Amino acid sequence: MTLTERAEEILETLWIEIIEGKKDTCDVSILKNDDTIRELKDSGLVKLKHNELRMTKKGREEARSCIRRHRLAERLFVDVFDLRGEDAHDRSCKFEHLLHKGLDENICTLLGHPKTCPHGKPIPEGKCCGKLAKVPNKVNVPLTELGVNRKARVVYLQTHNRERLQKIIAMGALPKTEITLIQKYPSYVFKIARSQFAIDKELASCIYVSERVLS
Repeated sequence: MTLTERAEEILETLWIEIIEGKKDTCDVSILKNDDTIRELKDSGLVKLKHNELRMTKKGREEARSCIRRHRLAERLFVDVFDLRGEDAHDRSCKFEHLLHKGLDENICTLLGHPKTCPHGKPIPEGKCCGKLAKVPNKVNVPLTELGVNRKARVVYLQTHNRERLQKIIAMGALPKTEITLIQKYPSYVFKIARSQFAIDKELASCIYVSERVLS
């Protein structure tokens, strides 16, 4: 389903007002004749009765997806690009509309499946988060626990420290990337493709890998 940017923004507002506000409907008397409301109705996402807008099951799912993309975009701009305030909000609003479904899972994985946006509001879980929860903890381990000369694949990055995250990204240790640990002392040395990198234990502990995903 392809919606206009304004339609997605209204769905986000409805999610905040209805779902997070624990209401059944939202008063839209000012917007009831708006073309975007008509778009949402024609798409089967909302129902309008007596100026009260109610989201359908399909609408709730779409709104959940919209708010998830928006808050992940905010998390990305703050954690990785160190943008804050109105600048981060404005860029996130534009960027979220470019996130195709599926790409948001890649960003979520990259950021270590954050639970909240920079403002402390909950980020709805995606399929990638559910898969992570079902995997035993010992399957996904920090790079520090991988055996020397063992190959694995990066599963996710677990840090909200912007500088650490930028360093890891710069080395190419991204989710789904194959990695080989070469040594643990005096520093952690790993190889990605033909490149080798040396990092300290603190940084290595932020990179979670799995040998199982290689099979």
